[in-house]
Order: sequence, then C-alpha cells, then structure tokens
Amino acid sequence: MDSHNPATGERLETYDDHDEGDIEDILASADDAFESWAETPITERQQLLERAGELLREREDEYAELISEEMGKPIAESRAELEKCAWVCDFYAERADEFLADEALGSEPHSRTFVSYEPLGAVLAVMPWNFPFWQVFRFAAPHLTAGNVGLLKHASNVPGCALAIEEIFRDAGYPEGVFSTLLAGSDAIEDVIADDRLDAVTLTGSEGAGRAVAEQAGSELKKHVLELGGSDPFVVCADADLEAAAETAATARTINSGQSCIAAKRFIVVDEVYDDFLDRFVSEMESLEVGDPLASDTDVGPQAREDLMTDLHEQVEESVAAGATLECGGEPLDREGYYYPPTVLSEPPRDSPAADEEVFGPAAAVFRVEDDDEAIELANDTRYGLGGSVWTEDLDRGERLAREIEAGCVFVNELVKSDPRLPFGGVKASGHGRELAEAGIHEFVNRKTVWVQSAGADDDVPDTE
Repeated sequence: MDSHNPATGERLETYDDHDEGDIEDILASADDAFESWAETPITERQQLLERAGELLREREDEYAELISEEMGKPIAESRAELEKCAWVCDFYAERADEFLADEALGSEPHSRTFVSYEPLGAVLAVMPWNFPFWQVFRFAAPHLTAGNVGLLKHASNVPGCALAIEEIFRDAGYPEGVFSTLLAGSDAIEDVIADDRLDAVTLTGSEGAGRAVAEQAGSELKKHVLELGGSDPFVVCADADLEAAAETAATARTINSGQSCIAAKRFIVVDEVYDDFLDRFVSEMESLEVGDPLASDTDVGPQAREDLMTDLHEQVEESVAAGATLECGGEPLDREGYYYPPTVLSEPPRDSPAADEEVFGPAAAVFRVEDDDEAIELANDTRYGLGGSVWTEDLDRGERLAREIEAGCVFVNELVKSDPRLPFGGVKASGHGRELAEAGIHEFVNRKTVWVQSAGADDDVPDTE
C-alpha cells in the first residue's frame, strides 16, 4: 500500500498490507479485549481518552505535516483538524459518563425501571481520506469510551494517518486490541463484516460504498451508521448581508480544497440580489491562494488524487457544454501535482452534473431563483440531504426556511460544520444515523430496559406486549 504526495505525485512511503492471517489476528485480539474493556470503569476510559487528546496537541506539528503530505490539505486546515480531534476527546472525556448513565423511567408501583446503555462489542469504522484524523476520532472518541472496541479500515491513500491514529491510542495507554488498524483493501471488508466477532459497522464515504456496506450489514443483522455524500444548498435571500454571504460562500465551497461532504455546493440566490452576489462571490474565489499545502498562506491545495481531479474537470466541462457559464477557473493548473483552481459556474441547467451530482472539489454552481419558495424547491431537488445554509437578516425567516430544507443539519448565517456538542448526520441518500453529541454515543450501545420488582409486591401486572 503506497502513499503519494498529491502536491508532487511522488511516492512518500510503502506499507505492507495485512493479509488474511493478520486480519484474523486483529479480529481475535479485538474479541479478546472486549470483555475486560467493557468492564473497565467508565471513569478510567474517560481518563485514557483525555490522554489521547493531550497527545494530539503535543504532536500537532508532526501529524499536521503527515496529513498535508498524504492528502494535500493546507497545513493550517490540518492543524485545525487535529485541534478538533482533541476537542472531541475533551468533550467525551467530560460528558460520556453523563450520556451513558442509567435513565430512570416511571412504570408500576413497587418497581424500579430504567434504561442502561451497554456496549455492543467490536465496531468496524470504514473511513475516508478527506478528513483522515477527524473522521476517525469522531467515531472512536464516543464509541471506545462507551466500552466498544474499534477496528479501522481507512482509505488506502492515507495509511500513514491510519497507523498514526493507532499509535495515539496505544501511547495513551489503551489496552491491546481496543483499537486496531486494518491495512487492507476494500475487498477484504466483506469478510470482516460477515465475521461473527464483529457487531456493528459505521461508514463515511460515497453513496455507492454506503449502499454496499448497508446491504451486507443488513443481511448480517448488524447495526450500521452511514454518513454519505452531499450537495448542500447555500440559499441567499434578498435581505442577506451579501458581503458576509459571499466571503463565507467561498470558504464553504473551498474548505479542504473543496473535498468535503458538507461543503456548500449549490448556491441558490434570489434574483433581486443575484448579480451583486455573483460578482462578489467570483471575486472572493479568484482571490484565494492556490499552492503548496505546507505553505502557511495557501488557501487551496491539490486534489487528493489525479483521478479525482480528472473526474472534477469532466463534471465542469459537461456542465459548461450543457449551458452553464464559466465565470472563473475551469482548467487544471499547469504545474506539478493535482491542482484545480477555484471555479464558478453560473446558471447550470438542472440536469447538468453541477446541479445533479455531488461535485467533490472547488467548483461552485450558482443558480438564480425568483423567490424564497423557488429557492426551497431547488434546495430540496436533490437525492442528498446532508446539510444546508440560509442567509438572511430576518432570523424568523431564516428559521422558517431552515425547517423547510430537507437535510440533517441547517445553519442560518453560518456555513455547515460538525460540532462535538451537536448531533450530525443526513437524510435521503446522505445516510442515516447520527454521530457526535449524546445521540451519537447512543448509536452503538444496547439500550437495555431493566424492570426490578420489589419482593412481596402485588404481582398482578398484566402480561402484555
């Protein structure tokens, strides 16, 4: 398994894949570790998680450079990603015991009824390359602390990040087998999901990968959570602060060099302010610095792989051929590496790739609509439903429109982002289940109902289902 620097195309490192025997040993180790880990007091598990967060901060320089070299993220964003990972460790180190405390419920006299939250076992995390640390810690922080053991199948272009994360948990003092990395291709995952020692699976990735994992996990009757693609709308109302909206729009489209599921991708602007917003937005996109991801002033780095850049350019070309106007960008940069410039397409046809597909790169589609009603109609005219953003100075209007957008999360006068304190996930083809906050930690536990009847109490409670 090779890792390559997308800024140069050069090979960084070669790693030995795990073969069938290695995978068997890892599964056995996880199975052996689960019982004692589940019985470890949660306060001890929280202390270990706190230590993992400390290590992330201590090693930020080392790991930020690793992220930027393996997948091309600008170094400032790599640092921010690591800080967010430390934050999610802090959050669950402080709150997990509260979230997993027994929940008392009322029932009959002379009885005590409650829900206990107990770990499921081994959980497989199939994770993507675009946020190679955050996606993993978003999974691991809550679910290891809940008493599960974790297996990571990371994307094949970030093996160094995968092993570094395993190193963090090991150095933090986690017992052997509680968190392990599988350096294996996607073809090995089917057997892992089918294994009786695996209890659940979570995937962040493409719609196609999600369907494949959901089909198998469902056939095995194993719990699964999916966070898939998105084509998030960014709705600009007539009364929006256009300067703030345009500036944030450029960031929302190009964060992580445009390679983010929750990036704003379809900019839906009411006709009254369309031309003004478009001019401001194009100016903001053209002002972004494209360059070496290790340089501190870089805003947009390379695409993570050459094939991803090629696919992005084909979507742009097909959209222009269908009738979209190219306002800026639109051609791979003539330099070493897989660089694609910030690109704006105005008024693409509704059936063009820019409107109908997930565009995974720094290319934005800007649509003109008559009013708020048409804006919501277009915002919901997609098979995706991950996030959305509404821009208006009327907060009541913003909340009303936010409620009408079909998505797992909608922000008013703010870009879409994940936050450890808030549930995160999508609807429609963007997946199901939730991550983060209290809702996220409850996804991979057995919510066990317990009824304790006092001795000698009347036992004529009806036996019903």
